[in-house]
Amino acid sequence: MLDLIIKNGQCYINGKLEKRNIAVKDGKIIKIGEVSEKTKEVYDAKNQIVLPGCIDTQTHFREPGSTDTEDLHSGSRAAVAGGITGVFEMPNTNPPTANIKEFQRKLDLAKNRMYCNYAFYFGATADNVSQLAELKDLEGCCGIKLFAGSSTGNLLVAEEEDIDKVFQNCSKVVAVHSEDEEILNKNKKLIKQGDVHSHPVWRSEECAMSSTRRIVRIAEKYNKKAHVLHITTKQEIDFLSQHKGNITFEITPQHLTIYAPDCYDKLGTYAQMNPPIRDKSHYDRLWYAVKNNLNDTIGSDHAPHLKVNKDKEYPNSPSGMPGVQTLMPVMLNHVNDGKLSLNQLINLVCENPVKIFGIKNKGFIKENYDADFTIVDMNKKIVIKNENIESKCGWSPFNGVEFKGTPMATIISGKIKMKEGKILGDPEGTALKFSN
Repeated sequence: MLDLIIKNGQCYINGKLEKRNIAVKDGKIIKIGEVSEKTKEVYDAKNQIVLPGCIDTQTHFREPGSTDTEDLHSGSRAAVAGGITGVFEMPNTNPPTANIKEFQRKLDLAKNRMYCNYAFYFGATADNVSQLAELKDLEGCCGIKLFAGSSTGNLLVAEEEDIDKVFQNCSKVVAVHSEDEEILNKNKKLIKQGDVHSHPVWRSEECAMSSTRRIVRIAEKYNKKAHVLHITTKQEIDFLSQHKGNITFEITPQHLTIYAPDCYDKLGTYAQMNPPIRDKSHYDRLWYAVKNNLNDTIGSDHAPHLKVNKDKEYPNSPSGMPGVQTLMPVMLNHVNDGKLSLNQLINLVCENPVKIFGIKNKGFIKENYDADFTIVDMNKKIVIKNENIESKCGWSPFNGVEFKGTPMATIISGKIKMKEGKILGDPEGTALKFSN
């Protein structure tokens, strides 16, 4: 007796869409093709596309610490509501996830509370480099997170000599928030009280580029893997495209969807994030990178804050916006608009995360792989509404915007966890496993 058959769907297999049935038992894909066995459950994917489970490689679920804003449970609900089957969650919590004790605490907090699968970043500090060498086999650890410039939280490794030590000692991929702390401090005089348009002036192009240049130089010196997060400038795109190999990089859906000054005119501090949304010349270059397969991942940088804090006068307003629930609708809409192909999107949210981070048994629809699927309807139109956001923050920068293409079901380990917008069953997500 099978647990689940997914039938009548166009399945994304080996880079092509094929009409196949998929048989699932004990959380694994056991057969692709004609299935005659009896099953406990059937999912009819007629007129829908069955994708491998999509992974969001950058989320902030705020636990422990700011659980009024988000926690592992609510963040995971937002993930499965948006068709995301697995997340990498960030360590800039309170206290930070920067030692083995706090890392274990995070795993304990996640157990039986998260709907999606999960892995956690281990936060780098100037003082914990000796521990960074011992993370290779740490269960549920996707990599090391390095804040080269200050953002939300107090994890910061600003000095070059300390960044050098992090890379020298790292035993996993180092994911980097790449802004130059020295330039950030020097530019503080450019902040205009009450004017969020000054955000990208303060957190300038030079601030991002200077840091990224340094990160690449140090990573290449030690032949270590660096994954540069949320790239925002045309300068970085041109620079990073010449340094592929051990260097990979991410772009967020926000930076591919809105740009300055319009976003600040319309959204005010709700468009404030680090690094910032910049003008259209940068937006255009980010799209150049996507179209030409230069960037490696799309991560939402889901960074929720309560409206009461977002409504504060700039610069007292916090940076960051929610995105784990809207990553797929936003990007599927871009596919429908012809800005990238479905194959390219699957590379960015399924296959490349698996290759870069060494995730086991995910990212592909193959026999004996885990039965994680994101099932989408490319023709269905939805309007994002704040009241439908599962995150505790209760808002989206895309409130009131219509998107064409949306996840219809999220299946994790062969269990349907979301169907037509409704979250089902219990939180049974497990820690992702890694081969490197």
